[in-house]
Amino acid sequence: MARDVAAVQKRKKQDTSELKAAADVKDFSEKKNDDAPALTMKKKPVLLLALSCLAPYVYMLLTVDLKEGIRRSIFVNLVMSIGGFFLTIMLIPVASRYLLRKNMFGYDINKKGSEAGTLKVPESLGLVTGIVFLTVAIVFQPFFFNPEHSWLPEYNAALMCICFMLFLGFVDDVLDLPWRVKLLLPSIAALPLLMAYAGPTTILIPKPLQGLVGTHLLELGWVYKLYMGFLAVFCTNSVNILAGVNGLEVGQTIIIACAVLTFNIMRMGRQYLYIETEEDVLRQEAHCFSIFLMQPLVGASLALFAFNWYPSSVFVGDTFTYFAGMALAVVGILGHFSETLLVFFLPQVINFVYSVPQLFKFVYCPRHRLPSFDPKTKLLTGSNDLNLVNLFLRTFGRCTEPALCIRLLIFQVGSCAFCFALHKLLEGWYK
Repeated sequence: MARDVAAVQKRKKQDTSELKAAADVKDFSEKKNDDAPALTMKKKPVLLLALSCLAPYVYMLLTVDLKEGIRRSIFVNLVMSIGGFFLTIMLIPVASRYLLRKNMFGYDINKKGSEAGTLKVPESLGLVTGIVFLTVAIVFQPFFFNPEHSWLPEYNAALMCICFMLFLGFVDDVLDLPWRVKLLLPSIAALPLLMAYAGPTTILIPKPLQGLVGTHLLELGWVYKLYMGFLAVFCTNSVNILAGVNGLEVGQTIIIACAVLTFNIMRMGRQYLYIETEEDVLRQEAHCFSIFLMQPLVGASLALFAFNWYPSSVFVGDTFTYFAGMALAVVGILGHFSETLLVFFLPQVINFVYSVPQLFKFVYCPRHRLPSFDPKTKLLTGSNDLNLVNLFLRTFGRCTEPALCIRLLIFQVGSCAFCFALHKLLEGWYK
């Protein structure tokens, strides 16, 4: 009897100790997260960006002539993408808490010396955006693709590439891989698309050169697939290196994706009026395929932008830049408008070319090529590092971080507008 009482008392002591330990862990976790920024949604910037970038696309979607089945599928995808926006909004706070518990956070270098620069900002929230994007894209699949659909293998290969790149981006955030390894990651992630690609490997020769070449189509074979791989590497890394300012990575992605959507719906409306051959049908389906991926990307990215705009409550990490770059690359490749996509990427192209001496170690390249911050005036001053962020500050003068981001995003919008103007100017003459 005495032995039983002793055993009961021992178990009570163990239970009390376990409860106390659990409470200590909880208290420690809460204390650790006290210096994290409050997760606040910036509704006005999201609304302004969405209205300004999506307005042309929505207007054309409602007015352009399309096949009824295609229009219905686009609207189903749009509704799912809106659902993806709200799902991402719900999941980001949850994921932020888990990431902070695992010590996945960073400090905002552009606020160094101020109180905001001491806050622990959760990293790699692009993971949530990528997961929601993939969920929407996969759940939507039965609404347009049947098992015998000609685009189904390439659609699945595109999703596999994006998923692979999302994973590798998260690995980079955890392991902090060197640049030479980062350049290889998109090449690995693009393999499913390169292996599954069964489309044409020809390019349309510009009309002024057709007389010299002797044909309007040039067969490239394996060279075309090599070009596809290089495009995936460029798009992925170019978004990653034009970064370092709250809202810039997500903002540029949303603007380019909206420009792609507008271009797709323009071409679909035009081709609907002039469908004569099977090739015309394939072109229209290619643009439709692009829309099915870009709408979920815009929806999930807008939700992330709400938390990433200045002052940033979360960091997107390489997880987002790699995933977003690959998503844009696959639609440009499979939609057969890679030339247009590269013009949309004009700021990224300029930034990459300007950064080459540092990226390839011809001159010294610090770990973070960021401007310097003055805590007293809260203004950023451009450093001598070779990137577009510092070039804008040296050219247009010191400014606050949100003002700098707005300047860069306006340049991105202007580049996309230039692409549409150039396309209109050369249409019928160039190709």
